[in-house]
Amino acid sequence: MALDTQALHNIAHLARLDMTEQDVVIYKNSLNAILAMIDSMQAIDTKDIVPMAHPLDATQPLRPDVITEIDQREHYQTLAPATEQGLYLVPRVIE
Repeated sequence: MALDTQALHNIAHLARLDMTEQDVVIYKNSLNAILAMIDSMQAIDTKDIVPMAHPLDATQPLRPDVITEIDQREHYQTLAPATEQGLYLVPRVIE
């Protein structure tokens, strides 16, 4: 599938893009190259290929789960207007 100049003008109009004739030539060639690549990819027989969840079979290195800060909840809650059993109390906003 290849785009012609009129189709590109229609797409530019729908996207509300102001394109010069020089832009039309550049974008038409670029979009036609992309569409040609997609056509060539769709021509490949992939029925015997198992889909992968991720292209790389790598695991994410994780840091150890170690507590690095001291518990300051009591200190922070002394600044709050109202707390109860370690929770912040806020006014009801939905009736």
